[in-house]
Amino acid sequence: MELAAVGRDEFVQGFKLAGVRKTFSVGRDGVEAQVAKVLEDPNVGILILSADDMTALSNTMRRRLETTPRPVVIAVGKREEEDLRVKIKRAIGVDLYK
Repeated sequence: MELAAVGRDEFVQGFKLAGVRKTFSVGRDGVEAQVAKVLEDPNVGILILSADDMTALSNTMRRRLETTPRPVVIAVGKREEEDLRVKIKRAIGVDLYK
């Protein structure tokens, strides 16, 4: 399983430096289309988005990201979308914190 980061260039640069191979630098208008492509990639286990980009997505795409078991979607930024514990539990079906 691989990590993927989607967002503006400033956002994905740090992930590139950290060794994430699947980084997609797109403008604000291209985020939703790129996220849809990443969702079709069976090798991606974790998708990282900025919290601002996550809130800018359409309701349909946000609902899809929130309900899909894989990849686990993590919104990074000022706003906390959902507890990481819940995301891990949804992805693997086990609560690792218990």
